[in-house]
Amino acid sequence: MTPQPNPQVGAAVKAADRAHVFHSWSAQELIDPLAVAGAEGSYFWDYEGKRYLDFTSGLVFTNIGYQHPKVVAAIQEQAATLSTFAPAFAVEARSEAARLIAERTPGDLDKIFFTNGGAEAVENATRMARLHTGRPKVLSAYRSYHGATSTAINLTGDPRRWPSDSAAAGVVHFWAPFLYRSPFYSDNEQQECERALQHLEDTIAFEGPATVAAVILETVPGTAGIMTPPAGYLAGVREICDRYGIVFVLDEVMAGFGRTGKWFAADHFGVTPDLMTFAKGVNSGYVPLGGVAISGAIAETFARRPYPGGLTYSGHPLACAAAVATINVMEEEGIVDQAAAIGENVLGPALRELAERHPSVGEVRGTGVFWALELVKNRKTREPLVPYNAAGEANAPMAAFGAAAKARGLWPFINMNRTHVVPPCNISEAEAKEGLAALDEALSVADEHTA
Repeated sequence: MTPQPNPQVGAAVKAADRAHVFHSWSAQELIDPLAVAGAEGSYFWDYEGKRYLDFTSGLVFTNIGYQHPKVVAAIQEQAATLSTFAPAFAVEARSEAARLIAERTPGDLDKIFFTNGGAEAVENATRMARLHTGRPKVLSAYRSYHGATSTAINLTGDPRRWPSDSAAAGVVHFWAPFLYRSPFYSDNEQQECERALQHLEDTIAFEGPATVAAVILETVPGTAGIMTPPAGYLAGVREICDRYGIVFVLDEVMAGFGRTGKWFAADHFGVTPDLMTFAKGVNSGYVPLGGVAISGAIAETFARRPYPGGLTYSGHPLACAAAVATINVMEEEGIVDQAAAIGENVLGPALRELAERHPSVGEVRGTGVFWALELVKNRKTREPLVPYNAAGEANAPMAAFGAAAKARGLWPFINMNRTHVVPPCNISEAEAKEGLAALDEALSVADEHTA
């Protein structure tokens, strides 16, 4: 699709947005949203006709890119057949979506509770764990994001939690492994793993194991930095949870459905949680959908005891039809394998080569189409390019980097002192190289702020 400039319409869209739309996570008068005219595949464009290669996949959800014709057609067909129906009924699109998801989840995660998104999935997984165990507390990592609803935001570890932290939500935070900025002063991955597991077990001991319902972890933390856990860590958490009768929850909202080069990131580690949350890539965000994949033991808890939770739009037919089409497209087009290959053969090698040439790059980490570049002022000291949770003038170096990327037609994912490389799972090699070339030039701007 060729972008057709239409600045007059763009101005009207922008004016209506500024007059009436209240945006997430923003000081409303300090933002300047881009008016988007259209999108296709790995690109979107504005009303001036400028195209951007989307290295963010929206908010890391367009795993099959924008406007995939088979998914669009499935939504249209479902709308013409049965556009909506209450969740208490058996509906073909809902049943088929649940079946396809359950076929791909690890172990016995065979029951699917549908939600409208990832935060609601986390809310309900937490509720299930508490009801299953009869215990109040849930442990989560500091470097994490689990959503913006009441329980999910308290479970979140990043600064978005601070304004809403009730300090009474039954949440306890702990340090997960992250060797580059190790809280345990570790020298290597094995040491980091062992010390992180000991720290978790100590936290449980001091909180009282009989009070802990669940431990929730992003399998590979997303917004917090794409820190792949060291070998043995998730298996160690699984063992600790089993020993104390604690429910193990993996949050795959961002990492799931091909993002890491496997259907689920848990597949890399051979670990099956008791509950797994998902959203985003399940249908590439074409219609809002999330859910919880539930183990047999927890499903049995609610076999004859009503589960006290639900949503009006749980398993919405349009969303589920989009999920069915997305999963089938991913199978037919080999998109999960493509994500793995692009990561191994293109993104990984190129990003590591960029790190060798750019002093602003402190570390490259990731897998599949799920990568992060840690930007620093000084490689030896590892001082971040901008301070933790920087804003305004303190964030100027990252703002300059972002502006440089956009000027070159690349839309970057930026969080704190990092840029994440998270394009669609089916990005082509040529598109990936185009984005990497723009990223290379933008990093030269970041280099200007190094010492």
